[in-house]
Amino acid sequence: MLRYEMQAEIWVYPGKGGWHFVTVPTDVATRIKAAMAGLARPWDSLGVTAVIGKTRWSTSLFPDKASGSLLLPLNASVRQREGLKAGDAPALTIEVAL
Repeated sequence: MLRYEMQAEIWVYPGKGGWHFVTVPTDVATRIKAAMAGLARPWDSLGVTAVIGKTRWSTSLFPDKASGSLLLPLNASVRQREGLKAGDAPALTIEVAL
């Protein structure tokens, strides 16, 4: 298993639905994409496990054409459990099982 630790700011997508995301730092995204080459799911998503605080969940990373990085969606239940909101920059871990 590969583990990537980082800190990144939570932001809200300006479109319908108010989805919250973290943009994975570009250097980390580059390493994740290289490690997972050929393993993309529909929409070029990459299946991972994410950890913030005491909350661990299975999710997907999605490519972001604007930044060239990857986006980690943060659903409401994760944000509520960890007391997070847009503008916060939590420490997080992304785990990749190969």
